[in-house]
Amino acid sequence: MKERVTTFVEEIGQKVIAYRRDFHKYPEVGFTEFRTASKIARRLTELGFDVKLGRDVVKSEDRMGLPSEEELEYHYNRALEQGADKEFIKPLKDGFTGVVGTLNLGNGPVVALRFDIDALKVNEHSGEEHFPTKLGFSSINKGVMHACGHDCHAAIGIGVAEVLAHFKEEIEGPGKIKLIFQPAEEGVRGAKAIVGAGILDDVDYVIGGHMMAMKSGILICGENGFMATTKFDISYKGLSSHAGGAPNEGKNAMLAACTAVLNLNSISRHKEGASRINVGTLVSGTDRNVIPEDSLMKVEIRGETNEINEYLEEYALRIIENSAKMHNVDYNVRYMGAAPSGVCSDELVNRVKKIGNELGCFDKIIETSEGASGSEDYVYMMNKVQKHGGKGVYFIVGTDSKAGHHNSLFDVKEDDLIKAVNTYVLLVLDIIKKPY
Repeated sequence: MKERVTTFVEEIGQKVIAYRRDFHKYPEVGFTEFRTASKIARRLTELGFDVKLGRDVVKSEDRMGLPSEEELEYHYNRALEQGADKEFIKPLKDGFTGVVGTLNLGNGPVVALRFDIDALKVNEHSGEEHFPTKLGFSSINKGVMHACGHDCHAAIGIGVAEVLAHFKEEIEGPGKIKLIFQPAEEGVRGAKAIVGAGILDDVDYVIGGHMMAMKSGILICGENGFMATTKFDISYKGLSSHAGGAPNEGKNAMLAACTAVLNLNSISRHKEGASRINVGTLVSGTDRNVIPEDSLMKVEIRGETNEINEYLEEYALRIIENSAKMHNVDYNVRYMGAAPSGVCSDELVNRVKKIGNELGCFDKIIETSEGASGSEDYVYMMNKVQKHGGKGVYFIVGTDSKAGHHNSLFDVKEDDLIKAVNTYVLLVLDIIKKPY
């Protein structure tokens, strides 16, 4: 059956690439993926999947870094103008932009595949040397771009759905296959809400992956290097006054923020592993002769393990609180994103390696890597499944790109989408046929 599957994937290859180019042209940031998610829901329904979306798959209170009501409304209306499916967009309103398609093949193992679908706040390169610009499918949404390959992931997910639907009657062994299209991976904001909605409660195997700008032909069977992270916005509220006439009457929010910045970057590192802390944004003040009343800081921490991340978080929160007390201002902490650390299941890593070797399209197969040093909220899903006795894996498909991720020149070698579709499909079929 493997040969027939790979032949069919080749036949639909241009269709998968067309999906990718469509998503690329109309990028949407986290929790505003109204057009993207509605298109996905429509296609899954046409293919015969049982589709759930919106509040059925996204737990409201577990969403982090949700845009304002005004932003959500603007993007919802823009999606309609840009061709969103009018039926399927309705349940997505107010930022419930998750979609899950299920193929039920009988009582057997439940396998979930996760595909992230959001874009980034990056202005896409407009020069002719940029492939999407040259072919006319670069972003039409100013300041937003698929600069991390999630347009590819969404297209790969639909490609997997096309293949599974085509071979539904021939799949060996009963089971259930869930295709999870997740919003808001950037900033690690969306996966927790999918888990919170119970989508992973009955899952025995969960599979995630990423197109990675490294080199076409590389397959990393298991990525274990993701750091735990917490991201939060800190606002300080003081009292403005005349900087010359009555400076003692003011409560200086900028001083509190600057005190916090210096001390946050002075936190002792942990002996048990790597850690990161960064204040990426500090906004404060209105003019040179006014004591600053407001300050906003955007902070992130990362730890090689959950324990190291917790150590940093507790330390950071003490600094934030006491910086406010020192300068007699109020403060507020708003959590904007988070993800744990995790380790792939060896059994699934070995299966990915086996499938990669059988496909013969990869030049270099690496069993596991510890070198990500970033964070990935898919780990919420993997940890959830592993906690109740299941197994999870996250693999990497290498691709050629003129620039790295989150760069205005980021692109992919589109043929690599075909390799990814084959890897996902054959891995699922292998699990369904021979579960542990």
